[in-house]
Amino acid sequence: MSSRAVRISDAQWTAAHLLWRYHQLQQPLKPSDAAIVLGSHDLGVASCAADLYQQGWFPYAVFSGASNPIRPELFPDGEAVKFRDLAIAAGMSEARALVERQATNTGENITLSRTVLAEAGIHPTTVMLVCRPYDQRRAYATCRKLWPQVEPVCASQVIGFDDYLETIGDERLVIDMLVGDVQRILEYPARGYAVSQPVPAAVLEAFTLLRDAGFTSRLLRPAG
Repeated sequence: MSSRAVRISDAQWTAAHLLWRYHQLQQPLKPSDAAIVLGSHDLGVASCAADLYQQGWFPYAVFSGASNPIRPELFPDGEAVKFRDLAIAAGMSEARALVERQATNTGENITLSRTVLAEAGIHPTTVMLVCRPYDQRRAYATCRKLWPQVEPVCASQVIGFDDYLETIGDERLVIDMLVGDVQRILEYPARGYAVSQPVPAAVLEAFTLLRDAGFTSRLLRPAG
């Protein structure tokens, strides 16, 4: 369904573009001891991981993720297996592509992948987090909290917001996720899931506008 069909207003589009930019950290790439590839419904993440491996940014990667609730038909064996298969088909060494099949959230992506790396005898001090563009800030904050001994750098496919929406094919879902991730950035530090991140007033305003307009399918449920 097109975004215009669901009547996303100009103000809502402006707010969504702002959140898209906020979630991306724009960190310079650095050679890393290993990568963690965060599973999701976005198959472009697997292609990005394969490209980064072939460019020499990391020697090993853990593909992490259990079943996918959004597009289960694409992931009969789970996110990690699908992403790994795609990355190997794109040129990544099978021997350098590890798999973690149990994670159901970003925290588990980090902690369970850390265990997989340790079991393989890999003890990194630098980790590249390969994820969707709008996952960067939360992935970074989560890693800094749950694995403070490593230096994380986030990497994603380089793509504009409008082009990204075309690749996913569901504009409202993506905007819902942008909103949901801001809420998690706000609330997760108090829950012990992530370190605090700066949230400018303009981001809060955009978040509130979109939340109040009904972009709420990815919001956290109230505690209790």
